[in-house]
Amino acid sequence: MLAFSGRAILLDIEGTTSSVSFVYDVMFPFARRELASYLRESWGQDDLADAAELIAHDAGHDSLAAWARDGDARQLLQEEVIRLMDGDIKATGLKQLQGLIWRAGFESGEMQAHIYDDVPPALAAWNKAGLDVRIYSSGSIAAQKLFFGHTIAGDLLHHFRGHYDTTIGPKKEKASYDEIAAAFSLPANEILFISDIIAELDAARAAGLATALSLRPGNAEVASGHGYDEITSFDQVELAAIK
Repeated sequence: MLAFSGRAILLDIEGTTSSVSFVYDVMFPFARRELASYLRESWGQDDLADAAELIAHDAGHDSLAAWARDGDARQLLQEEVIRLMDGDIKATGLKQLQGLIWRAGFESGEMQAHIYDDVPPALAAWNKAGLDVRIYSSGSIAAQKLFFGHTIAGDLLHHFRGHYDTTIGPKKEKASYDEIAAAFSLPANEILFISDIIAELDAARAAGLATALSLRPGNAEVASGHGYDEITSFDQVELAAIK
């Protein structure tokens, strides 16, 4: 058991609330499959234009127009997105575009987000206890809301008071957690961050957050001696003497 007496919990998604396999075996292939048709059918729409500009900037260009001065913008964008997905690169623009593509899959019912069985009752219990529960993921905020709004356990979105993505900063950098703690308006040690990635926990710990390592089936193995409390289920978080 992990005793926690703070007032807020910050959660990762992949490998923490949901299986890695759902993300890699369902969500990513869906985005790849639908990429070309989405770009073709949605070209010129504001949401796509915003994501395309972010991808262009991530690729080192001043704008999509400057990048495509001597080429076809849509083709360049598609090729860059495929390159980023092939490299599993967590670029902000890519994540925003993937969220737009996933929207159709979640809203049609073709995709329902996997959630571990212990997650819904824990979220309900934490909310009942007055904890401020939020999400920090490399997936866009829009994608996070789609994800938790369309899970195999139903709509869980109401359990969360906030969402953060890489627009606040990379997940392996201390400054990102400084910003998030400030957004909570709480002392950092009042916030428990749960993730399956040691480098993320290192950054959160450096910012003063309480931390716990999520060990779920299918997660990458971690070296011994990492120094973090381990949990295999959210019911192992014991809410002790909540202030």
